[in-house]
Amino acid sequence: MQGKLSAFLILFAAVLWGTTGTAQAFAPENAHPIAIGTIRLAVGGLFLLSLVLLFGKLELKNWPIKATVLAALSMALYQPLFFTAVTVTGVAIGTVVAIGSAPILSGLLEWMFFKAHPSKIWWVSTFLSISGCILLFTNRESAYVDPVGVVMALGAGLTFASYTLASRDMVQKFSSLNVVAIIFTISAIFLAPFLFIFDMSWVTSLQGIGVSIQLGVVATGIAYFLFAKGLANVSSSTAVTLALAEPLTAALLGVFLLGERLNTTAWLGIFLLIMGIAILIGSSRAANRKNKAAVRATL
Repeated sequence: MQGKLSAFLILFAAVLWGTTGTAQAFAPENAHPIAIGTIRLAVGGLFLLSLVLLFGKLELKNWPIKATVLAALSMALYQPLFFTAVTVTGVAIGTVVAIGSAPILSGLLEWMFFKAHPSKIWWVSTFLSISGCILLFTNRESAYVDPVGVVMALGAGLTFASYTLASRDMVQKFSSLNVVAIIFTISAIFLAPFLFIFDMSWVTSLQGIGVSIQLGVVATGIAYFLFAKGLANVSSSTAVTLALAEPLTAALLGVFLLGERLNTTAWLGIFLLIMGIAILIGSSRAANRKNKAAVRATL
């Protein structure tokens, strides 16, 4: 599984992440966003750990402790940072800064720690995708730029990039299911104190259970497993750029399921997002063909 297929797995994971906002819209009114994020990780971690134990694939020999703690801490911090940013500076600014900064920060981290320079195609596709993301959220609400909210959003972008970078080396050496199960179980433990801070009574309602399962099993467990599978053969910077399909999915679900309306600028943003993602997938396919040709030439 290489190249194009790996890119599509990451793309599908981003589509599942894009259902998060819609699912939250159906959550009980007394469900705090940070509480939802905590339950999301708890259910997701339990689901993944159950699968590992069910299939008997739990392997801890020579397990990288430092990388695991970094990935788990990054994922745990992402939840409150992102939700706080959205609360403080609004959905539009918070989302654009968090999701838009992640690919650039991921590319910088790769360059700093692995001396891997992003390709020209990555820069072009990332520019188109981020531009599309900005246009998609333009005029969706009155823009209010709060410095604290922007810093929180940048922190969310950095933690997602850090998670991707830390977990990439792990999924190349260990089972993807093992990696995400252990990381998300530890992440859930890190966020466990929030369960005692916020009102969690909504979880026991039928509506709360449905939202928790959707967010935990589908938008977290299955989504991050697919992301880890694809990440084994795709650079972290490319993976984070492909993850920009998340706001694209969220916007389209808002239109078709929640009755939201998008203006011309937003549709232009969707077009740019699709173009940027298509360029990355096309480059992955071209690279795969090039590698196959090189192998044949050596035979």
